[in-house]
Amino acid sequence: MGKIANIKLEKTETPFKRPFHVTNSVQTVATNITCKITLDNGVVGLGEASPSFRVNGEVVNSLLAMEGFLNDFLKGLDVSRYRAIFEKTSKLLSAPSLRAGIEFAILDAYSKELGIKPYKLLGGSETKLETDKTVSIGSLEERLEEAKEIIDEGFRIMKVKVGEDLKEDIEAMTEIAKLKSGMRFIIDANMGYTPKEAVFFIKEMYRQGIDVAIFEQPVRFDDFEGLKYVRFHSDFPVAADESIKTPYDALRLIKEEAVDFFNIKIMKSGISHAITISEIAKAKNIGLMIGAMAETSTGITQSVHLALGLGGFKYFDLDTIFLLDEKEFKGDFIIEKPFYRVE
Repeated sequence: MGKIANIKLEKTETPFKRPFHVTNSVQTVATNITCKITLDNGVVGLGEASPSFRVNGEVVNSLLAMEGFLNDFLKGLDVSRYRAIFEKTSKLLSAPSLRAGIEFAILDAYSKELGIKPYKLLGGSETKLETDKTVSIGSLEERLEEAKEIIDEGFRIMKVKVGEDLKEDIEAMTEIAKLKSGMRFIIDANMGYTPKEAVFFIKEMYRQGIDVAIFEQPVRFDDFEGLKYVRFHSDFPVAADESIKTPYDALRLIKEEAVDFFNIKIMKSGISHAITISEIAKAKNIGLMIGAMAETSTGITQSVHLALGLGGFKYFDLDTIFLLDEKEFKGDFIIEKPFYRVE
């Protein structure tokens, strides 16, 4: 099998169709890094890193500067022994998104050598998933406009960003929920609430009969006690997002009985740690969701193949391809809104 001959990192910029607003953060452009690995037999594997300073403390130019180091670190390694390579890449703790892009590029190259899809290399558990689509923070009118578009496009699960203004968030959810009966909601506060605010909010959702599938990251990433407080006072499942990046985080969240779901994002954990976290969750009966940062179709491919390969994921927040103004679809999956297929 082929050995790594060259690693190339290239910055890309893709505008959002409309400003993407989450708690204390507004993005108009997604800046990502294409990871290209060429083997000594000419096979090319592709991955993508979607750096996040807010979540990981990553800086794009610092990651790009690692190109020479990565070539020295990984050149000559046989991609058929990808788990051995992952033992090396898992040590790159300060660059999880770059780790994800490199690790998937390795899997992509090896899959091409074998003539199979990456999800089969990862286990081939499932072939189809259903994604949600997101309403970002904005005025009530803007939120309702986005929600109506999502309904018209046929999505059955809607993710709604909250966390900056409790009163406005409740008003927005009240009005959005009136638009269509039977819609399920993932409500993501992105660390915006105090524990008591979060409980007040979720109790109001229950009182109004709004079907909340998951209440995601209501409090600060390091407030494990706050997460537990919300979980034990919520009528709906609570998920960790920013609080879970490593297998150690998973074990601690389980030990403290802090959440019902893990939202795994490979840009926080890399492929290697994401696999470990998913197995920990399955062993302890924690629900699984998979999400994204600001990936293009190249990057979303990675999460699609990981989730379908491993299996066991209940919710999928892989909608950034609909939020970005990407001129050319480069994903290795088929879109049939709201579903993705790999065969």
